[in-house]
Amino acid sequence: MSQTEVLGVPAQAAPQTKRFMLLYALAWAGGAIGYVPFLTLLLPARVTELTGPDAVEWLAYIAFVGAIAASLANLGFGWLSDVVRSRRTFIFAGLILSSLALVTAAQIDRLGPLLIHIALWQFGLNMMLSPLAALAGDYVPDGQKGRLGGLLSFAPAIGGLSGALVTIPALALSRDAQLVVVACMVAACVLPVMFFGRPKAMPQLTEDAPQPLNEAAVQLPKAGNAVLRMWLSRLLVQIAEASLFAFLLLWLRSLDETMGESETARLFSLVVLIAIPLALALGRWADMRDKPMLPLAGAALVCAVGLAAMAASNSLGSGIAGYVIFGVAGAVFLSLHSAQTLRVLPRARTRGRDLGFFNLTNTVPSLIMPWLTLALVPIFGFAGLFALLAVMAAMASILMFSVSKPK
Repeated sequence: MSQTEVLGVPAQAAPQTKRFMLLYALAWAGGAIGYVPFLTLLLPARVTELTGPDAVEWLAYIAFVGAIAASLANLGFGWLSDVVRSRRTFIFAGLILSSLALVTAAQIDRLGPLLIHIALWQFGLNMMLSPLAALAGDYVPDGQKGRLGGLLSFAPAIGGLSGALVTIPALALSRDAQLVVVACMVAACVLPVMFFGRPKAMPQLTEDAPQPLNEAAVQLPKAGNAVLRMWLSRLLVQIAEASLFAFLLLWLRSLDETMGESETARLFSLVVLIAIPLALALGRWADMRDKPMLPLAGAALVCAVGLAAMAASNSLGSGIAGYVIFGVAGAVFLSLHSAQTLRVLPRARTRGRDLGFFNLTNTVPSLIMPWLTLALVPIFGFAGLFALLAVMAAMASILMFSVSKPK
């Protein structure tokens, strides 16, 4: 069987090599390892040790400062990688800086310096992630973007598994050791694509195709409309994701105070593992049927159902069931959306910068979410927050259904 047949795309589509696709997915998973266990488990646990009952408030402040640093760094380094025309330089530098910041975080024992340290870590992390995201746009053609999205669904699963690994009670790793292990796993995942990826050149993806003026006048408004709708839909889903990302452990403990870090990590891992085969199947279906946006619309709708179930839950069992529905659909949505975003960006030569603006949908929610949480949770509990998030996810579904309509 030929490589083209294995990848499931026609020969005339000039598919990217399977090796690059797989190693790129591994590198993207390395990026998830870089932040998932730290932000969901290790940092909340450390903040709780330092602040006790004030942990929710301090986590909100940390999320706010980190999101500002991440937004600026992602946009800035994406733009610089466009200008310099070198993604790898920034990926290497970001890997080194973020790893150093990560392994030294456990030495910080005051909240003020910790805020500054988190900003520095986000700066380095996004120095790596922004050009890494643009690298896919440089080398993966449209006919494989659904499959790329399916492969990217492994990232949150591997990120969650890394959190479960470093928090296994039997290993009894110290905070210092946990962070060192995480940094080593990130490097082991990111470096192979740099050294061994050897992607097939895709000049049609790295140069802006010339367009007649009359065609450009007609097509650019359509492209801009699709970009805006995709941006807004991801923002709405990501606000919900950010809320659960930061406060999942605390919410589960509000339902059952015996829930610990390890149990929460295993639940998170289970959810994203379930999402993988769904994302792979839906991504392949989207490529074969040439309906890239329809799976996104359906996934956002299921997110709304899961959040509504979480809002209505009054026990750990029902809460976990709602979270599984939401978590699986959210993981599918975000992985497929990340790949299909590359389809609608209008300029190849400003891909890194444009993805930086799209990355605001990942970081702006962390600016919005803390204030939503502080405003709603003390009065209405987590149920009030989840009800609002369910409405947002439903709005995201409507937006994606409108993008997926035939032209």
